[in-house]
Amino acid sequence: MSRATADRRDVVPVLAGVFGDLGWTGSSLSVISKRTGLGKGSLYHFFPRGKTEMAEAVLDDVDLWFQVNVFAPLQAATDARVRSQNMFAQTLKYFQSGRRVCLFGAFSLGMERALFGNRVAKYFSDWIDALTPVLRQLGHGEDSRGLAEEIVAGIQGALVLARASDDGHSFERLLARLETAALGAAPTGATV
Repeated sequence: MSRATADRRDVVPVLAGVFGDLGWTGSSLSVISKRTGLGKGSLYHFFPRGKTEMAEAVLDDVDLWFQVNVFAPLQAATDARVRSQNMFAQTLKYFQSGRRVCLFGAFSLGMERALFGNRVAKYFSDWIDALTPVLRQLGHGEDSRGLAEEIVAGIQGALVLARASDDGHSFERLLARLETAALGAAPTGATV
């Protein structure tokens, strides 16, 4: 990244990569400075509250992407089957077949949980809340919320497995299985 970075929006994707690669603890200001190409003074100009504000900006960016590309389309007034398929396609796209870390998931595990726990919980509950009515329309009835929780947890687990085994194909396979589970309850020939 050039030292002539126009604004902080240019820095956020780089920060996401740093936090994704190194986690909260490993993302020191010196590492962040090196990866962004910005001095500590420039970083503090963009993010006066330091690393915490940097992480908040990254979480804001991720949350906005999911609100626009996953949660809002799940709530649209279109065919439930199409909405479900779109959610899985967008999830696969965002997580780059399991090569990208879910920062909300990662930030739920370590000391950063104390800083971002409420935001992390909201992200996951927003996803479950948006998916539940779609699953209900697909014929899952009273089990819709439980299945939504299983699907979101399954996506997170598939990310961990793909990263741990360095096998993006496992993420794709597991996502396909979760999608089949989501779509499987609709009666044959039914329009939902």
